[in-house]
Amino acid sequence: MSVNMIGLSFIILGILLLIGKLIRIKSTIFQKYFIPSSIIGGLLGLLLGPEILGKIISLWKETHVFANGLFPHEIIELWGILPSIFINIIFASLFLGQKIPNIKDIWLTAGPQVSFGQTVAWGQYVVGILLAITILSPLFGMNPMAGALIEISFEGGHGTAAGLGSTFEELGFSEGQDLAIGLATIGVISAVVIGIIIINWGIRRSKTDTLNNPSEMSLENLKGINDKDDRPVAGRLTTSPESIEPLTFHFALIGIAILLGYGLLQGLIYIEEITYANWSEVEIMSHIPLFPLAMIGGVILQKLADRFDNYKLIDRELIKRIQGFALDFLIVSAISTLSISIIGTHLIPFLLLAVAGIAWNILAFVYLAPKMIPRFWFERGIGDFGQSMGMTAAGLMLIRITDSKNKTKAFEAFGYKQLLFEPIVGGGLFTAASVPLIYQFGPLPILILSFILMVIWLLVGFLYFGKKE
Repeated sequence: MSVNMIGLSFIILGILLLIGKLIRIKSTIFQKYFIPSSIIGGLLGLLLGPEILGKIISLWKETHVFANGLFPHEIIELWGILPSIFINIIFASLFLGQKIPNIKDIWLTAGPQVSFGQTVAWGQYVVGILLAITILSPLFGMNPMAGALIEISFEGGHGTAAGLGSTFEELGFSEGQDLAIGLATIGVISAVVIGIIIINWGIRRSKTDTLNNPSEMSLENLKGINDKDDRPVAGRLTTSPESIEPLTFHFALIGIAILLGYGLLQGLIYIEEITYANWSEVEIMSHIPLFPLAMIGGVILQKLADRFDNYKLIDRELIKRIQGFALDFLIVSAISTLSISIIGTHLIPFLLLAVAGIAWNILAFVYLAPKMIPRFWFERGIGDFGQSMGMTAAGLMLIRITDSKNKTKAFEAFGYKQLLFEPIVGGGLFTAASVPLIYQFGPLPILILSFILMVIWLLVGFLYFGKKE
């Protein structure tokens, strides 16, 4: 791929974002449902790409110049890689520029998120394995390992689904990867659509403390434009531009955080290789995504800054601007490259898994989150809902819609949660090991284990955090 093509791909993404903003300004429907410009631009990219326009043109003439849509194959290929890059920037910057609290404060802040998120994740295994044991295997001849697909696809997302491809193949469940990627696609689309519907339901039922009813908001706010007399400062110039541009300085710090996370991940992989992986075929660490380790890298870097940076050079607002930039480009590129053509031969089992996973996530948010998250349950729980549907960025996006000014500290709580969440589920250790475990021990022991862990976290949320203020 040429350098010019890489540059062109970012230019087109920028154009899609601008068109999305113009549509948001002009369309009352998108204003009413708080649809961000990144989602509008992403849907436009999907419509004009190979999955919709390309397939329509191919039906008429396979060799037509626009048989791949309006975008060259190289650009679509690059867009497919960008989300896995930008998610590292987002998580590496979660804690930069702010004082890292002690373990007790982290637990009190993120504890409700941890208990709710863990309950939802283990519940996905319970629902999925029950479905596999009672319906999918006896009626459709599906491999019992299909019971792990809801958590792998919805909590883990596309990256985890793709990363487990060789595991599916080795364990005799090769169709598992196609089903997982298809479910991840359904999950991302559902996260956006259902998430926006839930947000509007929350506004009308007065469930949210930070968003007003659209009829009570100014026209400028509905269009997503800050009032002329109330425009916040984007950041402070902590370094003089003639020495180093402040934005460059902060971007470099985020890069160091990601590099630290990469070093941690490689260290874990090396330890695995010289220990149990040396005498077994199970590899877990290689399936852990980089972004939770990048977040830990950011925490380490911030701790070092707290200790040694007497000039306080890291400005939180500039970090947030870089984070917002990465999130916008992540969303538009991810939606533009969604694969909507993966259905396969297991249509009914695929739909049953999708419906069961979505239903569990919705019920958990509506009925469990209010009882497990004592304050601002809607703003904080909506992020976990978005993540549980297959995309961490979707959770961040929904938080951004409901609490754009971070009045509820939902961003921080969501980020702290990853420290006790991602290493285990949502693409972590157990997610990577779930299919081999079902293969090795059968679905029933894993169902029992998942049920016990779900109940434990449910009780922690109900009896401990749910009673706190």
